[in-house]
Amino acid sequence: MSVKLTFLGTGTSQGVPIIGCQCRVCQSADEKDKRLRASAFIEMDGLNILVDAGPDFRTQMLRADIRHLDAILLTHNHKDHTGGLDDVRSFNYIDKKAAEIYCEEKVLKTLRNDYAYAFAEDKYPGAPEWHVHLIDERPFRVDSLQGTGDLEWVRNKGYYYRQPDGSLLPTDNTVVEAPHERPNVIPIRGYHDQMPVLGFRFGNIAYITDMSSLPETELGKLRGLEHVTLNTVGYYPHHSHFSLEQALELSARIGAKHTWLTHLSHSFPPHAEFCRELPEGVAPAYDGLVIYD
Repeated sequence: MSVKLTFLGTGTSQGVPIIGCQCRVCQSADEKDKRLRASAFIEMDGLNILVDAGPDFRTQMLRADIRHLDAILLTHNHKDHTGGLDDVRSFNYIDKKAAEIYCEEKVLKTLRNDYAYAFAEDKYPGAPEWHVHLIDERPFRVDSLQGTGDLEWVRNKGYYYRQPDGSLLPTDNTVVEAPHERPNVIPIRGYHDQMPVLGFRFGNIAYITDMSSLPETELGKLRGLEHVTLNTVGYYPHHSHFSLEQALELSARIGAKHTWLTHLSHSFPPHAEFCRELPEGVAPAYDGLVIYD
């Protein structure tokens, strides 16, 4: 399995620079200190997979020139990870497909509340079209969108599916369980304070964000990694994120060849200075960084 991961965003929920902040990191001229909200783009065996679609989704898609997505995987339901989902409308139009969203049941409940118009029986014309796949801690499979049927836009009415007899079938809000046969994604269970969240392993790359604890039972899923991504927001203990010390301790236990730090705040020094503080094999990720399995 060949895997390529691009960091689309490596900042905290406020991003870096923070609005109005005059600190040396927020005022840095180094592009590596300019961080959109945390998100990653995975290219794996011909599939384009996005992890999290926060408020910077549109900017990230345009900046990375991403023109097609097979799946969007959501780690949890906080707005800095789901706030850009309305903008999948562009992919609905270009791909003529519903967006395939993979998330846990509790995340779906939040989406139904935050994006009620996307689940309405009589949708507002132009509302985003989603297919939701429920996942849990079991490995699951992401497939290509090919063969899922094309959406057809009907002016002033919205999207429909054209049938072989020429008739138009309205889209629905079907929720299905993600398939577990021939899995290509391994979920990693962790906790964001008391909130259960997921990280994901793709081949020999694992992407973990927004965790403050990782159960011992999950460490076995992280053996033999080439790369692991871990979140940290500062030097001091935090109720919902790893401190730098905790991230480094976990990195050593996982034993990946390379550890990349993400979800970084302006509490850390500028990128080049921060790099010099870290042990061998550990480095801060930055927007646009590409790693390979």
